[in-house]
Formats: sequence, C-alpha cells, structure tokens
Amino acid sequence: MIIELSNVGKRFNRDWIFRGVNYRFETGNAYAITGANGSGKSTLLQSIAGSITLSTGDCVYTQQNKNIAGETIYQQLAMAAPYLELIEEMTALEFLSFHASFKPMALDAATILDKVELPHASHKQIRYYSSGMKQRIKLAQAFFSDVPLLLLDEPCTNLDKAGYALYHRLIGEYAGNKLVIVSSNDPLEYDFCNERLQMSDYK
Repeated sequence: MIIELSNVGKRFNRDWIFRGVNYRFETGNAYAITGANGSGKSTLLQSIAGSITLSTGDCVYTQQNKNIAGETIYQQLAMAAPYLELIEEMTALEFLSFHASFKPMALDAATILDKVELPHASHKQIRYYSSGMKQRIKLAQAFFSDVPLLLLDEPCTNLDKAGYALYHRLIGEYAGNKLVIVSSNDPLEYDFCNERLQMSDYK
C-alpha cells in the first residue's frame, strides 16, 4: 500500500492544526508522527484513517496499483488508540470473534489471546479488566487484523514494562509486511520506525 499526502491541512475554526504536509508512506516501512501534546499527531493519524475530513489537500491511497476510495479505506486498516472504545459487556473471546465478523483476522481469537498473554481472562467481561489488560486487547485486534495498514496512536498507553516488551514482540513478529504509522511522543513506542514526520514542521 502507498499513501500520498499532497499539501494536506486541517483547521478547527480559524486555527490551523497543521498545513502544507506532503508525505509518502509505503508498505514495508514504519513511520513515526512525533510532536508535543496538542501538535496534531492524532488529528493527522485520524485524517489518514479517514475518520477526520481534511480542510485542504488530498490523501490518495493505492493498493497494488489500484486507487482505493477514501470512504472505503477503513476496510484496509486496523487501529489502536486510547480514544477507541471496547465493548465492555463482551468477554475478550467474544469481542475478538465479533471483530472477526467485520474484518478478517490472521489467527483465531483464542490463539490471539495467547499471543497477548491473556488466555486466563478470555472468558471474563472486558469491563473487569485493568487498564493495561484493555490496552492489550486493543493491540490484539489491531495487530492481528489481516489488513495492510496498521495505525497506532500512543500504543503503549497504560502498559507496564512487560506490556512494552509485548508491544515490541508484536511489532517484530506481526507487522513486518504492513505499512505501520505510529503517532507518539514516547521514543520507546516508535524506536523501530525508520522514518519520522515532525509535526512542528507543518505549523
């Protein structure tokens, strides 16, 4: 997959969050969107995901030399972010199985829970999970969705040292054939990225 940003910008009322962004993202690479809190990292990532409409410019998606319509890009991506909610009335097993009815998964739900070290809690309602356990479920549904684009916004939120280690294992084992874009100001979340986009350059 290739994503090309051409002179994109976003403003709320009269205030520009970012503008003049020209950038190209390609499968096989990992990219970090960095900057201070409030710099527009999450806004740009959500714009790439198609969930926020850009004020100016174009975002063009290409997969195997075919253009993908912006309104259908959600079918090609998976995302983990603090503001995305889980269905807390479901168990983890039910949630991942439900997710698989909308988007193909690389493994079955039980195996995925093993991979994120939560097999002991697979039949517990997510509402009873700790914040770190909930983050592991968010990472699970993102990493194991069988899609070409992986978007990660502050992916280690609420994770402890063991959670960070798990995150890096998931990156190493399951993200190599995807286009990965990480929005973060924590170097430990994007230290594997080979390219970085600094939001302060686009004010």
